[in-house]
Amino acid sequence: MTESNAEWFERAQKVIPGGVDSPVRSFRSVGGVPYTVASGSGAYVRDVEGTTYIDFVQSYGASLLGHAHPAVIESIRAAALDGTTFGAPTRGEVLLAEALTARVAGLEQVRFVSSGTEAVMSAVRVARGATGRSKILKFDGCYHGHSDGLLVAGGSGVAQMGLPGSAGVTEGAVGDTLVAPYNVVPNLDDSVAAVLVEAVAANMNLVRPAENFLRGLRDECDRVGALLIFDEVITGFRLAQGGAEAYFGVRPDLWCFGKVIGGGLPVGAFGGSRSVLSHLAPLGPVYQAGTLSGNPLATAAGLTVLSRVSEDDYQALSVRVAGFAEELRAAIAASGLFALTPHEGPLLGLYMARESFTEPTNIEQARVLCDNGLYRKFFHAMLERGVALAPGSYEILFVSMAHSDDDLRRTVEIAAESAAIAAQL
Repeated sequence: MTESNAEWFERAQKVIPGGVDSPVRSFRSVGGVPYTVASGSGAYVRDVEGTTYIDFVQSYGASLLGHAHPAVIESIRAAALDGTTFGAPTRGEVLLAEALTARVAGLEQVRFVSSGTEAVMSAVRVARGATGRSKILKFDGCYHGHSDGLLVAGGSGVAQMGLPGSAGVTEGAVGDTLVAPYNVVPNLDDSVAAVLVEAVAANMNLVRPAENFLRGLRDECDRVGALLIFDEVITGFRLAQGGAEAYFGVRPDLWCFGKVIGGGLPVGAFGGSRSVLSHLAPLGPVYQAGTLSGNPLATAAGLTVLSRVSEDDYQALSVRVAGFAEELRAAIAASGLFALTPHEGPLLGLYMARESFTEPTNIEQARVLCDNGLYRKFFHAMLERGVALAPGSYEILFVSMAHSDDDLRRTVEIAAESAAIAAQL
């Protein structure tokens, strides 16, 4: 029986490229051997060696209630007893669609898919079909999944690997993708079908939208007849009960969701008004399909999560994260490093440097801080003391509703020790 992380990773590398199913998990950007998770519960994960960590990865935001929440597990168990997939309509997909549209103003219909990548890819196709235009504008450093046309100037794992895009993506595939700097409202023309944006950029560490940036995008899209797409795979049902539209007061034409709406299972969704979605087959000429779309286990889990979280819960979590952010910043600063912990609602970033700096507003500014080498040292010092952060400086911290005040207090104490170690190396 294999017992160590190193042994499991060695086995994985023989049968899985790089030993992982998603590049950032390889620890390539921080060095060392990745831990292999055996189980998770609430705010914690446990690896195959029996080490327990306070987990701030939380499946990159999917686990709003924490790992293996009893109500979520029971909903999955109950759904599984009736069958795991049918390739036919189910009650669960209707119920979850009703829950999403009830919570988000302006969202009239949704279609489910199996991932955030699928959701964004499909929304872009709908935008092109609805407008009859070809160009899509995205922002430098925003990650929208790994579909060919959007895998250019991405954040997250693309930035972590030091890549501008990806081999295997042709010039033709990205020929209709325009790239602009985040937090700058671009000047559009009538060739642009849609502007695609993370309402809060959370794949270049955390970069908050400047005042009037999202409103400016709405106005510019309206001026030229383009559609505005919010990629809410991370922000959706984590910022607020009504997502970014409710939080910022700006309404897009199309929404893309994932993570939270699956309750920890693979799922995605895209949606908008009935008029825009009428372009989708079988009603219209824009084709999109998926055998596992609307999977009954995923819709049951997602509906359970949404039903257990109120607007007061979101506000309470945001207040707790704000306090945690300031304590984390102060602890790192007291240990000899400069730090900023920008936060937007419950989303939390972390930047460190040896000299003072201002909060980044775009990927170029974020990259200077993410690539200064301090995060690698800090990450391993935290991990050795029982705190698991994302293994890459371009990711953010996810505080779930399962993290206790004691979890956050202990994390701050460990961060102080870890920052002192990083500062000396």
